[in-house]
Amino acid sequence: MQSPSAFVRGVRHPEAYHGAGIRREFFEGWYVKLVSADTKQRWAVIPGIFRGLGTGTASGDEAFVQVLDGLTGRSWYHRFEISEFRASTSGFDVWIGPNHFTSTGVHLELPQLQGDIEYSTALKPWPVTLASPGIMGWYGLVPFMECFHGVVSFGHELSGQLEVEGEIIDFASGRGYIEKDWGKAFPSGYVWLHSNHLDQDADASLIASVAIIPWIGRPFRGFVIGLMHHGRLHRWTTYNGSKEVSLTIDDSHVNWSVNGPDGLLSLRAKRVRGGLLHAPLRVAMHKRVEETLDATIEFRHSSPTGEVLLEGLARVSGMEVFGDTEGLLAI
Repeated sequence: MQSPSAFVRGVRHPEAYHGAGIRREFFEGWYVKLVSADTKQRWAVIPGIFRGLGTGTASGDEAFVQVLDGLTGRSWYHRFEISEFRASTSGFDVWIGPNHFTSTGVHLELPQLQGDIEYSTALKPWPVTLASPGIMGWYGLVPFMECFHGVVSFGHELSGQLEVEGEIIDFASGRGYIEKDWGKAFPSGYVWLHSNHLDQDADASLIASVAIIPWIGRPFRGFVIGLMHHGRLHRWTTYNGSKEVSLTIDDSHVNWSVNGPDGLLSLRAKRVRGGLLHAPLRVAMHKRVEETLDATIEFRHSSPTGEVLLEGLARVSGMEVFGDTEGLLAI
């Protein structure tokens, strides 16, 4: 069981490891996106840990590094023993076997990817304050949440090289992004969108997610959206008074419009095929989630007075549409 002091430390450091002292029913994973300057190399590397419900050899406990080739949709799941996992509880510093993930870069020794990538500019996390500890706001202070979320960096520049299936690839001036999840299990239905390749502003970054949130008595539809552009983070969230204008999901698109203190945001995301990744159930890392790094998102951000502040196309976009989407829309 996690101590109260460890929980408070985790609230202050979303990027750090939250599982110290937890032996059952827990997962944590960091989503590390690496894109070359020409966007022809698009990789998501996801280190993490899972602890199941059992004990001993039947526990289901494992560490892992998942790999997604965002250009082709191929994916791989590399399993490691729990003893090969080490992580800091006060910062982003994770070892899984010989693979090392930190706030300054990554070292990879995987069959598909080998080498070192450095982050040549500082990480840009979602701000953490006492009243609003990261992207989840005050919900991040509720210990019984099924799944917690954090944004470690909206975007940063890359340098270094990787051997990609035997070919040396230069990632100089590429773009990176890091987020993470931890808790007991993924939501039963959700939509997740991300891009930091937006027209009009080279430093812009979008993260948007809506999910079924279990709650006392009955679930609700919770959402968090952050759009960083022109040096400012604009937010639309369940906890800051923003409201959904509309949300539709069909076989070809996700259409989503929200209004709040930062104005009106409209998103139209085109669905494309992707690769299958493992995601946590409460008993095993066996839920299969389709994810792409090849989606496109049309966006428009207007101020409360109607002035268009930013609009265009987000490319090289991450996208997941998973689970009980009918239930999600019905809430």
